[in-house]
Amino acid sequence: MNAVQKPENTDELMQRCYAIAGLTIKEIAANIDKVPEKLIHHKGWFGQLIETVLGADAGSNPTQDFSELGIELKTIPLNDELYPLETTFVCITPLTNVSGMTYENSNVRNKLSRVLWVPFSGSRDIPIPERIVYTPFLWSPNSAQDAALRTDWNEHMEKIATGQIDSITARDGEVLQIRPKAADGKALTQAVGADGTLVMTRPRGFYLRKCFTSEIIRQEYKF
Repeated sequence: MNAVQKPENTDELMQRCYAIAGLTIKEIAANIDKVPEKLIHHKGWFGQLIETVLGADAGSNPTQDFSELGIELKTIPLNDELYPLETTFVCITPLTNVSGMTYENSNVRNKLSRVLWVPFSGSRDIPIPERIVYTPFLWSPNSAQDAALRTDWNEHMEKIATGQIDSITARDGEVLQIRPKAADGKALTQAVGADGTLVMTRPRGFYLRKCFTSEIIRQEYKF
């Protein structure tokens, strides 16, 4: 994909967002990249397309996608009732050197402090090239949302710090869950074991539950 110059400010970024609102994926990808027939075999393709079109500059760095603006980009597929079709990846879960880490200085809070949501039609009966991008919008968690995120983060990290990583399942957390995160199911990384020594386990990631992102969508689109 061809690079686009990063936006100079938030207003310029939002103008780019409004320019793609209502367009199909095929229209947005014109002269940039070929639209795949199935996204399941091209995980992350649409997110990368939107990053390119809007001029995101972080790449794979652990900062916000628009680092100088302090804005993270998240694409989210919705069904016909505008309900999220999947959970939203936030960031990799730290499994070692977690002593002294707090929610306030966590990457979860850093990533979610200001988010540019780019919703799009994700219904499977719509061919990928014809799926439409809805109006993007900026969001920051309100006090209740931030408190819910903090509660889940603290509970997850308490288990990680005390060597209970393998007891955490996708059912844990009201709004923020932890799930395995790796391109290869055989990938392993270090974590704190039950006796305090390092053990090998699968990499994990933080994800926002659909009930949480659905609330964000309803608040913005007022339905």
